[in-house]
Amino acid sequence: MAVPRSRVDEIRNCITLTEYGVRNVHTTDFPGNYPGYDDTWSQKRFEKNFRINIINMDDSTVEFDMIGIDCAIANAFRRILLAEVPTMAVEKVFIYNNTSIVQDEILAHRLGLIPIKADPRLFEYRNSGDEEGTEIDTIQLQLKVKCTRNPKATKESSDPRELYVNHMVYSKHIKWIPIGNQADHFGEAVIGPVHEDILIAQLRPGQELDIVMHCVKGIGKDHAKFSPVATASYRLLPEITFLEPIEGELAEKLKKCFSPGVIAIDVLEGKKLARVANARLDTCTREVLRNEELKHKVKIGRVRDHFIFSVESTGILPAAVLVSEAIKVMMSKCQRFLNELDLAQME
Repeated sequence: MAVPRSRVDEIRNCITLTEYGVRNVHTTDFPGNYPGYDDTWSQKRFEKNFRINIINMDDSTVEFDMIGIDCAIANAFRRILLAEVPTMAVEKVFIYNNTSIVQDEILAHRLGLIPIKADPRLFEYRNSGDEEGTEIDTIQLQLKVKCTRNPKATKESSDPRELYVNHMVYSKHIKWIPIGNQADHFGEAVIGPVHEDILIAQLRPGQELDIVMHCVKGIGKDHAKFSPVATASYRLLPEITFLEPIEGELAEKLKKCFSPGVIAIDVLEGKKLARVANARLDTCTREVLRNEELKHKVKIGRVRDHFIFSVESTGILPAAVLVSEAIKVMMSKCQRFLNELDLAQME
């Protein structure tokens, strides 16, 4: 028995959420799977259907929709953002003096995880075995702080902020020490920690830190400190379909089953009528499927090829720049793969 065309469209294009499971999770739109459907890949068709819509964007975050693409490509893009877009981070820590209670290893680890505001596109990767570094592949930072007593503090005071000077060591105490011609090359660009209020250690009078750090270029695949994003995630666009009109008190119950803003209620000729106001706000809780009066009136699912991306930068580079850099990395991977295919055919 042939499957109706509308049913095939649902299987190919929508992931359906049921009360106790999820259906149509596997990709089925491959050539020859459904009679009457031409599912062979076409660049012309892809270019026609693929698009990116930017929803929100500022320096730290960007939310955009990626439509008309396979899940494998969308996930590859997410993983590139997490692990293959390069940044600058502390790699070598030279501790000349540390009389705080924080052990050298813990201190070095803390310093390594502080995001450094420096454009990695202006630097080269350091050669393996190179311990010194040069102006083209290394940023040198210094942390030199000593805690002393505050001579102006009152005798009755017990607040460390009044009793001591420099008793809290923050990332703002880290200073950039230019190497070679870096001062002229970068001009007024400020190189240093992204945030100035990251607590590194607490000192007491007589304790001090004297540290030099070398920052190098790397990727998150090698160490998490090089990852340029705080979060990079996506979710499929929710789809809510009414199988019949929902009116009156049922409309009010339906509204409570979804996140705020998903369902709106209109009043037409004195009757309350529910409608889908903004499906993208839905979190797919499936609460409506637990209501006996509503479970057969509503169908919920997710659009298979509509991805809602959310990217939050650590502040090293604007989020929009990270997205464009991830696209460049993906393009270079594709080109490298094509080159390998050409070489294989020549052999």
